Amino acid sequence: MTKPDVGAERFGRVVVVYGGASAEREVSLISGSAILASLKRSGVDAIGYDLAESGLPGLQALAPDRVFIALHGGVGEDGTLQGALSLLEIPFTGSGVLASALGMDKQRTKAVWHNAGLPTPESLTLNAASDWQSVCETLGLPLIVKPVHEGSTIGISIVESPEALEAAYRDASRFDAAVMAERFVQGPEYTVSLLGDSVLPAIRVEVPSGFYDYEAKYLSNETLYHLPCGLSSEDEAALGDLSRRAFEAIGAKGWGRVDMMRDADGQFWLLEVNTVPGMTDHSLVPQAAAHAGVGFDALVLRILESSLNAAREI
Repeated sequence: MTKPDVGAERFGRVVVVYGGASAEREVSLISGSAILASLKRSGVDAIGYDLAESGLPGLQALAPDRVFIALHGGVGEDGTLQGALSLLEIPFTGSGVLASALGMDKQRTKAVWHNAGLPTPESLTLNAASDWQSVCETLGLPLIVKPVHEGSTIGISIVESPEALEAAYRDASRFDAAVMAERFVQGPEYTVSLLGDSVLPAIRVEVPSGFYDYEAKYLSNETLYHLPCGLSSEDEAALGDLSRRAFEAIGAKGWGRVDMMRDADGQFWLLEVNTVPGMTDHSLVPQAAAHAGVGFDALVLRILESSLNAAREI
């Protein structure tokens, strides 16, 4: 991969939008600060803006020529901000309205994948009146409970009994009104990052506790990221192709990340898409890019470059 052949002045004034009010605010602040510092190192006229300060009017007042979206969760990833910027005719990084909304909704993403013939574990929507025993019998144990519209594994629990399922549902519902249960795939976890037309090297994530939760993602120094991932070249190529197909199925573009598990039979199972992945020192996209020879500053410019001529679609 080559460094983008663009002058910093071509981008005009870039506003890095981060923070916000979602449950992933703290991670977003770290991602946004890293992106902002990188853009300044590259000579880009860039400023940072916390969306929680004055909302969209405050962003408009900064008169951006383009916006680098570094919000995780909430209005930054669910298509709301993308729609507002589209109406204002302000170019932005990453996916458009539809792909952002789908990517933030795990259940609808899985429905799209299912209809496209892509492998994703069976799941059920939960509510307070769910028959916990029936859910366990349908999906099998253990299973995993997730808020449908949160990222960073916030509110996620592994469940091994019907009694634990009800408690896990109540915990997840603190973060989201929509909660799902999904068949748990036992095996190694992989993640594949996409950058423009490129599929970056796959990463195998290994967590001593066995659960890649919020602490393992952002706080622990014990989580292991295997690069190369240990797959054969044929299997890694197949994984990359599956990731690209999953990414394109929801209409995602620019950059993002696809997460999946591999079972004992060697089958890969798609879990979710991240249309605005983290850019912290623990994050996976920068690690994969670095392994492919793309340093952090070059990565940030490549992502920003995607906003120059991106056609926005609903």
